[in-house]
Amino acid sequence: MRHLAAVTAIASCVLLAGCGGSAEDGRTPVTVFAAASLQGAFEEIAADFEAEHPDVDIRPIVTDGSNVLITQIEEGAIPDVVATANEQTFDRITDDVSDARIFATNTLVIATPPDAESAVADLADLADPELDVVLCAPEVPCGAASRALLDSAGVEFTPASEEQNVTAVLTKVETRVADAGLVYRTDVVGRDVGVVDVTGADEVVNRYPIGVLDAAPEPDAAAQFVDYVTGDTGRAVLEAHGFGAGSTR
Repeated sequence: MRHLAAVTAIASCVLLAGCGGSAEDGRTPVTVFAAASLQGAFEEIAADFEAEHPDVDIRPIVTDGSNVLITQIEEGAIPDVVATANEQTFDRITDDVSDARIFATNTLVIATPPDAESAVADLADLADPELDVVLCAPEVPCGAASRALLDSAGVEFTPASEEQNVTAVLTKVETRVADAGLVYRTDVVGRDVGVVDVTGADEVVNRYPIGVLDAAPEPDAAAQFVDYVTGDTGRAVLEAHGFGAGSTR
């Protein structure tokens, strides 16, 4: 298990000085920043990659809202690899990234509490003033997608809260703090929540870019990892987690 303490340590490392150089066991350390919705898939891909590349150590994946991760990079963090949940956020650092690629896609669904008789059957029901509906904040990819979807359907309401990543939205629904929330289809795979398919969701598709920072401490090993994510094995894992196929950017 890649524990939170380890993730915090890695985040501090890249924020302060980067994490380049050889690991104590002689393996090449690679630090990856990834959107929160990628956590499960990337942890599995990292384990598979390390099994095939025993000379490389993929450090505990640093996951958070894409906006948070990109802000950390803009403030001086130097991971080797960065993957975000939409192109608009990634474009803030696109001049500092080599060989960026679209490697996955995602769409939104409505999550409702487990084992609940929900009154939510589509987007319009989210406007019920009796419901506490949680969304991602508008500055993060899941929030931007949520608002685009709601705007296209002409649905307006004030959310009970706006979260900095999709994991926080799902947690509030799963623990019954909220009556419903818009999350990525991938986030409900294997989770104990109700799932409502959304009319028009296929018209609002998030495209996920990945790339190696030009300043990456370990660019060669990082490029190997990106190739692995976008290769057959990585695509199979992503598909198993509910992501759609990407394409070369």
